[in-house]
Amino acid sequence: MEYVYVGKIVNTHALKGEVRIISNFELKKYIFVPNFKLYIEPYYEELVISSYRPHKNFDMVKFIGIDSINEVLKYKGKKVYINRSDLNLNSEEYLLSDLIGMDVYYEEKHLGKITDISNNNGYILL
Repeated sequence: MEYVYVGKIVNTHALKGEVRIISNFELKKYIFVPNFKLYIEPYYEELVISSYRPHKNFDMVKFIGIDSINEVLKYKGKKVYINRSDLNLNSEEYLLSDLIGMDVYYEEKHLGKITDISNNNGYILL
């Protein structure tokens, strides 16, 4: 199983077990849907989304079987991952992280390899 980092649980929200996730993941429309599996560090505990809604800068997620704030407090500050194979990307879709290690050319001149990707408020720097 190949895990892909998608964000971090930064806090709980209200009393019914909802969490705030901060995420810059580029394919949110595929993962923040009911019945999609998320994996929480450090042991990649599998949690299934029951509901999702955007709120300000956050992705608000409620998990199946978790119905109180006391049950989600242990996840505060934890990183969230997905299983790459759960994405079901078509041949024209890719993750930005797939570009790392690729060669960069400009007008047939080799400029180097992509070593890192930064998201700078809407501008993606390679």
